[in-house]
Amino acid sequence: MMAWGKIDDAQFQEFANKVKGKIDSGLLKQGIEKTALKVGTQALKNVKSMTPVKEGNLRRQWSVIGPTYSGHVFVIELQNNAEYASYVENGHRQTPGRYVPVIGKRLKASWVPGTHMLMKTMFEIDAQMPQLLSPILRDLGGLFD
Repeated sequence: MMAWGKIDDAQFQEFANKVKGKIDSGLLKQGIEKTALKVGTQALKNVKSMTPVKEGNLRRQWSVIGPTYSGHVFVIELQNNAEYASYVENGHRQTPGRYVPVIGKRLKASWVPGTHMLMKTMFEIDAQMPQLLSPILRDLGGLFD
């Protein structure tokens, strides 16, 4: 059998020990949780500002759940408990010509398009992720010094 040479992995072992130290200290997980909470708070702020307001109920019903840790993933949920939230988000059908006493009018269109406030918020948050994640990435950058 032939020997291919000797590998000096001292630098790699030093790096691995730095990473293990960060993980074992719990600071990394706390930093990610804090950042995830910041992302959730920003998403809540954005979705509330995009939610149409008649009486304010739909806007008041938005809430953030999390961050929760599931497996190897941090999860943040935005939810709205108003019964009609999905109809405002995605649109809905209606019967043209039907009189609605609450608004005092007859319905004209068979389809009411959605406002897509949640979907637009997700696109906005996706675009803002570099700024929202930069503090934790700076902290992780210390691993490579």
